[in-house]
Amino acid sequence: MSDRARSSTSGRFAAVGVIATAVDYGLAVALTEIGLARFVADLVALVIAAVASLVLHRQVTLRGDQLDRWIRQPPVFFTVAAVAGAIDLALFVGLGRLSPAVAKLVALLVAAGLRAIAHRLVLFRAVRRGQDRPALRPPADGTARLSGVVPAYKEESRIAETIRRIRSDLRPLDEVGDLEVVVVDDGSPDGTAGVARAAGADQVIVQPENRGKGAAVRAGVAAATGRTIAFTDADLAYAPDQLLPMLDAVESGWDVVIGNRHDNDSETLVGTSALRSFGSRMVNMATHLMLLGNYRDTQCGCKAFRADVGKAMLAVGRVDGFAFDIELLHLVERYGFTLKEAPVEVVNSETSTVRAVRDGLGVGLDILRIRRLAARGGYPEGIDSDIPSRK
Repeated sequence: MSDRARSSTSGRFAAVGVIATAVDYGLAVALTEIGLARFVADLVALVIAAVASLVLHRQVTLRGDQLDRWIRQPPVFFTVAAVAGAIDLALFVGLGRLSPAVAKLVALLVAAGLRAIAHRLVLFRAVRRGQDRPALRPPADGTARLSGVVPAYKEESRIAETIRRIRSDLRPLDEVGDLEVVVVDDGSPDGTAGVARAAGADQVIVQPENRGKGAAVRAGVAAATGRTIAFTDADLAYAPDQLLPMLDAVESGWDVVIGNRHDNDSETLVGTSALRSFGSRMVNMATHLMLLGNYRDTQCGCKAFRADVGKAMLAVGRVDGFAFDIELLHLVERYGFTLKEAPVEVVNSETSTVRAVRDGLGVGLDILRIRRLAARGGYPEGIDSDIPSRK
């Protein structure tokens, strides 16, 4: 479904909601004022408004919409309508000391909040059902099993050790030529690129200026030659050997595998500051305004994907900063790719280049930007047709 169509669907959904609410409110107040008991008046108004809403949504809102399953599941629709209606009715009658107009307004606001939450939960179920099974596509093209992309900014002092550690931890792949290490120097003012070359990186890509982690990962993924591509941070907060189970998951059929620091099986071996931890959780909460999948950890710096899927998604990405992870998950949802969350072990670095307040504000602004792009046609309707279809 195109961005323009989605925007149109959202507009129709809102218009139908306004019409149904106006019918409900107007009838309940009018019938009460002509002498009907509040219970009877509100019950009649609710039934008529619910029928009008169902008919209008089916005929107007959801024409051709394959994502929104709200009206396509009548039992769910009527269950939510019944619960919201019962709450509306109880409040309208229970607030008998207030005028019918005020009491009905309060009842409508509470019931509308419930319906909005339920609507989102239905969408969440629809999205996760589409993500939670391996895609079982034929293998992606590539010369190595795994390409490890390492975005680096001012990492002259430790990039050599990072490369050595990656090769050591992934020795089973490296020994048979199935590992490619791609370092992307994101416009560092020091000798990061030269040290990376001397340390034996297979590819060193130099960005002409510092653009951000998203831009660096995008450049590395575009150049990578592996059948599976993963990225991890230069400070190795996630030990490289954790990429092996992610590689296995991708090769077993998952399009995208993301680390989840909040999984019950995850471990934090070295903690981070309270401010950074709080900021990370706030970012996760903020993404719930845009993403439907209810991911527990959007910002984990360890992710892997099929090469063709990753290249296609990142090629249409627009966010250069730390929120590119959130954009990536948005694109996974938008284009219907499968996704698996995996536990990780974390060793937080005191020398990380992340700045909690500055970067947190940037992520928040980028979330709004992604939302705006999604609503205004900033992403193409479809991506690379060369990705094999699911079996």
